[in-house]
Amino acid sequence: MPSQFMGEVTGDLNSRRGRIQGMESLGDLQIIKAQIPLAELSDYVSELRSITGGEGSYTFEFSHYGSVPRRVSEAIISQAKKPEQA
Repeated sequence: MPSQFMGEVTGDLNSRRGRIQGMESLGDLQIIKAQIPLAELSDYVSELRSITGGEGSYTFEFSHYGSVPRRVSEAIISQAKKPEQA
């Protein structure tokens, strides 16, 4: 992404429980390497386009399994316990 969007993009990654692993420059472009839970990426492409005016892009690959934070696991469990709606 272009440099001027670094602050907004890193803030968004942090809000998605992302952990920034590093940053690189490629001319005027910035590359951020981060680990983010897959569940937090469902709407990321549209959010990144919105933040960067369509100038940012991303790729991802599986890294590892990790523990789910307690508040997230409680939400998953309570959702699973709700009766199905027909």
